[in-house]
Amino acid sequence: MKKTIYLDYNATTPVDKRVLDFMLPYFSEKFGNASSRTHQFGWVAEDAVKTARLQVAELVNCLDQEIVFTSGATEAINLALKGVWDNYQTKGKHIITVKTEHKAVLDTCLALEKKGAKVSYLSVNRDGLIDIEELKNTITNDTILVAVMYANNETGVIQPIKKIAEIAHQHNSFMFCDATQAVGKVNIDVEEEGIDLMCLSAHKMYGPKGIGALYVRRKNPRVTLFPQIDGGGHERGLRSGTLNVPGIVGLGKACEISKQDMWDDSARISRLKTILEHGLCDLPHVFTNGSTRNRLFNTTNICFQGFRSESIFNKIPTIAVAMGSACTSAIAEPSHVLKAMGLTEEEAYSSIRFSLGKYTTEEDILSVIEDFKNIILPH
Repeated sequence: MKKTIYLDYNATTPVDKRVLDFMLPYFSEKFGNASSRTHQFGWVAEDAVKTARLQVAELVNCLDQEIVFTSGATEAINLALKGVWDNYQTKGKHIITVKTEHKAVLDTCLALEKKGAKVSYLSVNRDGLIDIEELKNTITNDTILVAVMYANNETGVIQPIKKIAEIAHQHNSFMFCDATQAVGKVNIDVEEEGIDLMCLSAHKMYGPKGIGALYVRRKNPRVTLFPQIDGGGHERGLRSGTLNVPGIVGLGKACEISKQDMWDDSARISRLKTILEHGLCDLPHVFTNGSTRNRLFNTTNICFQGFRSESIFNKIPTIAVAMGSACTSAIAEPSHVLKAMGLTEEEAYSSIRFSLGKYTTEEDILSVIEDFKNIILPH
């Protein structure tokens, strides 16, 4: 039976064995509650959480006190956007985001609009990049938050975050960045890039599902969020609830490994992505979607004109790829990201996202190219 080839690493990643081995004791012999301050079991768990907080902070260059653990990036997004709105709406009611954001951001903005927020949605060009001039023309003294993702989950396109943050700060607005797809893949320095709030998730970088974090700047400027979950005052009052110690430990270890392996992984995976793109885009009526210069090293979104992606999936069931975000795969609609970039509905339905990872091999890539050739080329 033919091996199934996994090229959907932007949806989720397998847990690195080093991460799993590090987590396992915290399910059994080191099972303490990190909030139990009167005995050794709690102290051991608390120390593990402190270590993990440092590991996350070191990956993105912030203070460990600026990291708030959450159940994942979606919760972190809700805490960031709703937390800013609840605390700063007396200053202003305007929020700026982008049409190609993840649904976690777009749906949260929609919820805030129902509460009275005015949200502007920036457009993107065919490369998937925003127009800096449109941002300058849209932002006002009433703008309290600019929310732009670091790297798009469907196309891998990387936005000019530092420039965007500079414009936000010129208007005393906060800069929020959904960096879920970028953290662990590219070197992100929140100080250098001027990011005030940023979310990340463990399962996108070979850690466990169900754990993530939100970076919240403490000074220059200090960001104060209104909590969205009450009940115990955990995480400095920003996120109540018993800490998921095994998950937090796994997130910390995944961050440490990502920092160590980032450059070697990126060089090897980038080479494989280039082989894949050259092999597929040599086929007739096949082209990449989005910028090929400002992009994650592991992601390519390819349009196969004349071939619906669903029909390709049915013909090659042994290749795990995606039409777009895993969070919207149940929705029978063309990608909102690709449509915002100017693709027709038919082109969007004919596009496939390939996302490679550290367990992808050259043999996998060559096999995928051969399978697609058998479908695309006339017989």
